[in-house]
Amino acid sequence: MAQFAVEIELWKQQVETEIEGKLKEVDRIVDQNQWKVIEAFQNFHVSDFHFAGSTGYAYNDRGREVLDEVYAEVFGAEAALVRPHFASGTHTIATALFGVLRPGDELFYITGRPYDTLHKVIGHPGDGTGSLQDYGITYQEAALLDDGTVDWKAVEERIHSKTKVIGIQRSRGYDWRSSFTVEQIGEMVRRVKSIKPDVIVFVDNCYGEFTEEIEPTEVGVDLMAGSLIKNPGGGLAETGGYICGKREYVELASYRLTAPGIGGEVGAMLGTTRGIFQGLFLAPTLVGQAVKGSIFAAAMFEKVGFNTKPRWNEKRTDLIQAIKFSSSEHLIAFVQGIQLAAAVDSHVVPEPWDMPGYEHPVIMAAGTFIQGGSLELSADAPIREPYIGYMQGGLTYSHVKFGVLKALQTMKDRGLL
Repeated sequence: MAQFAVEIELWKQQVETEIEGKLKEVDRIVDQNQWKVIEAFQNFHVSDFHFAGSTGYAYNDRGREVLDEVYAEVFGAEAALVRPHFASGTHTIATALFGVLRPGDELFYITGRPYDTLHKVIGHPGDGTGSLQDYGITYQEAALLDDGTVDWKAVEERIHSKTKVIGIQRSRGYDWRSSFTVEQIGEMVRRVKSIKPDVIVFVDNCYGEFTEEIEPTEVGVDLMAGSLIKNPGGGLAETGGYICGKREYVELASYRLTAPGIGGEVGAMLGTTRGIFQGLFLAPTLVGQAVKGSIFAAAMFEKVGFNTKPRWNEKRTDLIQAIKFSSSEHLIAFVQGIQLAAAVDSHVVPEPWDMPGYEHPVIMAAGTFIQGGSLELSADAPIREPYIGYMQGGLTYSHVKFGVLKALQTMKDRGLL
């Protein structure tokens, strides 16, 4: 049995009592999303023959076709493209953006600088990497205001005739800001469409799926992308991503994934279909477990004096829990403590390293069954000031609690509490 310091056990008991009502709110959201997913399965008559794998060109793979239809209904979209061929969330987002943007168009992110791994997708003019700007697609971004809201004055002044896509990142990324709620995203859609009605609104939905009762595509978003090794994969999808939204834009994205004229009509699923279907079925409940864990984590770290975002009693719209530490030693101890709680690779000690796609050394706790699967308990942080750790996931609430307690114990053992 795990042993923790007496004061840590006492904090745990106090926090569990304090957050009880908030956890019940999560259960209500889980129920709504779980029922929505089941009804989508029922409406498209999902059957065991849909789980059969396909090979070669995979023409007329009915399981793949129904999977797209189920995803579209669950996300309130006209169409969806759900494939194991997407290597990551960044790959999926890049496919969507390259699908709808053409030389001379502009991509305008109105939620500040996007997540680090997208920087090289955007690139620089003439960088020779095949980035968006290398293909003559211009880029601009509007920094958020100090209160974390969109700078509408800047947005209204800077949208112009070449602005083709408005980019919105739902989650906080590596920023100390609140993630955007679906309601806030709906207001963003309304305002940018009032300025330029034909603009395409794109949302990076990573970490956000099933944390609320509705999704961004249900409030007017034209195109949206996410990763199957995050929320919607339910811990079972071994790889992949999804793109959903307006039918014409999803089709354009499919041409980028395969080739023009081929699109989503081909693509062998190679035995992944069952896991993707079953992962989607489990996703609402497992996302709920992770959200409960984030609430517990926020409350525990607040109790010992650290700042958190969101705070334990605030509304949640993604999985990510940010904790601000006072030194790199605290940050590293936190991440290494999370690793100690893993069922997989708990003996491994994470150290900061220059991870591909990131601009600063990053330390990651990733004792997961699916490599990089951030619906599973994980934590990461760039080693830079301010020293902020980002925790996400947890297939069970109990596992997240164990991770938080291990992190606190690690800090205490090192004289940091």
